[in-house]
Order: sequence, then structure tokens, then C-alpha cells
Amino acid sequence: MSKPLIGVTTYLDQARWNVWDLPAALLPAAYPRLVQASGGHAVMLPPDDPSAAAAVVARLDGLVVAGGADVEPVRYGAATDPRTGPPARERDAWELALIEAALGSGTPLLGICRGMQLLNVALGGTLVQHLDGHVEAVGVIGRHTVKPVPGTLYATLVPDAASVPTYHHQAVDRLGRGLAPSAYAGDGTVEAVELPSPGWTLGVQWHPEMGEDLRVMRGLVEAARRV
Repeated sequence: MSKPLIGVTTYLDQARWNVWDLPAALLPAAYPRLVQASGGHAVMLPPDDPSAAAAVVARLDGLVVAGGADVEPVRYGAATDPRTGPPARERDAWELALIEAALGSGTPLLGICRGMQLLNVALGGTLVQHLDGHVEAVGVIGRHTVKPVPGTLYATLVPDAASVPTYHHQAVDRLGRGLAPSAYAGDGTVEAVELPSPGWTLGVQWHPEMGEDLRVMRGLVEAARRV
């Protein structure tokens, strides 16, 4: 049986390597490695014309919307908090179009950190633009415990409380249409959201690619295998 093809969105940033200092489509290697370790083939999806999103998603078995820059607050009708980071408008437009295409086609979808927040925004939800206690230090991945909500998709993958790698200062405020919370941090922050079956749509606030636990990504890959 062939391995499912999993698209992973990328950063778009200035980067330096060897003698070059150029704009680049970037993705931490931990993302494709997690997909590969979970039984899938990974393909990078740099920002593109949003009108191409449906055609791209049609060629995938599953989609991962990766972490990165804060979602621009105009996308959910809010003024920009001074602590919100610079916008990544090309990513916002492309990834929102990919999410819409995946939801419309029933393609299994996993949002990671920014990806979960963008999923919420895509469905009409809003974000808390800054919260404390979920970043250990600048550029340092921390850990905290999240507890699953019984009976949810996430709970079928990870039935018990788990310590997860975390690095975020934004979170879900008002939930988007149809989304249900499926895990919480100790301070009450929503740490995972999902849409009810029959599709497979899950968002997590943490960074599974920075840890050793394959269960969330394996869940996506297995769902993609069944498509």
C-alpha cells in the first residue's frame, strides 16, 4: 500500500545559507520528519495564489497547516494588539484558502499552533492576541500538560493527560462555527479543537513535531490513508 501524501504549509522569510541571503520558503525539518515517522510522504506547500488551493488539495491525502507568524487580526475583525507580531499576509491568504478547500473536500486536516488558530479564524472564530505562561523564553520550546476532553477525536488518539512541547502567546477566544474544544491546559486555555465526524479535522496549540509522541500525526496519516 502506498504511503499517503501529506502537504505541509511553509514559512516565507529571508534566510541565509552557504553564500546566499535570499527570500526562502522555509519549513523546520521536524515537520516532514514527523510526517515520515508517522507513515506518510511529506510535500511542502509554499504560499501560492489562493485560487489554486482547491486544485492543490485535490492532489493530497492530508493537509498540515504549520506553525509560525501570528494571524493578522484584521482576519477576525480585531484591532492589532501591540504584542501581536508582524503579519504574514501571503501565508494567511494561502492557508485560509487551503483550509477552506480541505474542509469542503473532506481532506483530513491538522492545524499546528498557528494552524489551529487559523482554522478557528477560518470558521469565524476570534483569538486572544496575547497570553502569558505558554512561552518559556524567546526561542525556547517549553512543556506543559494538556488534558483531553472525553469522547473527542483527540481523546481517542491521546486518552490521558500528556506533557506537550509548547511555544505560543496566542490562543482561541471565541470558537469558530462547529468547532468543539478537545483539550485544555491547566489554566483553562483551549489546547485542541476539532470538527465532529464524519471528517477528520483537528487543531492543536502545541508543537508535536518538537517531541517524540507520534500519536496526533499518526491519526492524521491513518485518516489520510482511508480517504
